[in-house]
Amino acid sequence: MKIVCAHDELLAKLQVAIRGVSQRSTVQILSGILLVAEDGRAELAATDMELSVRVPLEARIEEPGRTVIPGRLFLDIVRALPAEDVTLEQPAGSGALRLTCGPAEYTLHTQSPEDFPQLPVPSGGTFTVDRGTFADTVSHVGRAASKDESRPVLTGILVEFGDGVVTMAATDSYRLSVKEAPLSGAGGQAQAIVPARALTELARLSAGDDLEVAVEENQVLFGLDGIWLSARRIDGQFPDYRRLRPEEYNHEVSLSKSELLDVVRRTALMAQRNAPVRLSFDTGSLTLAAQSQDVGEARESLPVDFQGERLEIGFNPDFLRDGVESVESDTVRLKLISPLRPGLIQGDGDDFWYLIMPIRLPS
Repeated sequence: MKIVCAHDELLAKLQVAIRGVSQRSTVQILSGILLVAEDGRAELAATDMELSVRVPLEARIEEPGRTVIPGRLFLDIVRALPAEDVTLEQPAGSGALRLTCGPAEYTLHTQSPEDFPQLPVPSGGTFTVDRGTFADTVSHVGRAASKDESRPVLTGILVEFGDGVVTMAATDSYRLSVKEAPLSGAGGQAQAIVPARALTELARLSAGDDLEVAVEENQVLFGLDGIWLSARRIDGQFPDYRRLRPEEYNHEVSLSKSELLDVVRRTALMAQRNAPVRLSFDTGSLTLAAQSQDVGEARESLPVDFQGERLEIGFNPDFLRDGVESVESDTVRLKLISPLRPGLIQGDGDDFWYLIMPIRLPS
């Protein structure tokens, strides 16, 4: 195999492909990047068996072939190279790749491409949706997905395609985030639980305006300007998020998003060692307070349109901040029932809602 490509092109495509390289697998082949130069095209590919990435590479193919290169070391070397053409060459039967760029020359030990997993490709039809809208929806709900691998279904984001609408939901059992958005091209019905990491990586890709989607039996594939990212579907029953949302609330207050967010951030500085932020509602005012033993206490008040008996409720400060930050409008609506029932955070519309469980406060 022998190919020649521009340094900037190789670096840009490697930075995409590296997203699929395994960071902790004991299977050595998964730490590599597959380089394919066949049939007049070049491609970089990587997988950790949950997330797979295939990236086209613009290159002049002088001799076809394929090999597996140490992923992160390869990227580090290319980053350090001068901005000149890069030549990658591996003689047939050799276990080493020779990289030259100007005066620089490297020899990298490679692995057999026969040992590299076969990556999924769309087997049926795909449909095209707006990338920006899809990525924006992911950004609203992604933070609520669980990082606890003991409950795999909660590490994913439920993605539901309807007629011109996409709905996403994520929960770690302490909070639930749901976002609905109009999505041209999303015809028919399809749904899948997709690893949150895969959708977050997809949202970070800025190439192209159109996103191709293929929902397969075991995989969901996303195509973006020649790049294909695939994710293993998570098996299991996602919580019925619609039934988890209370139908009625006893209190609803509207606050300035920026003002509330600033107060939450300041108060949370004193909510250490898993201490909650205490929200105390009185007629016409809301006081946020946090206290940590051996550290100190913070207290700050805001004017709010609150009527009725005094209400105190505690929330995890990070979860509360995430919910407020996810609201798009300048106004935040906070709906409450009682100190032991979940609160709801919304903006001006009903297309996004964030349910947050309270923390029992000491009497």
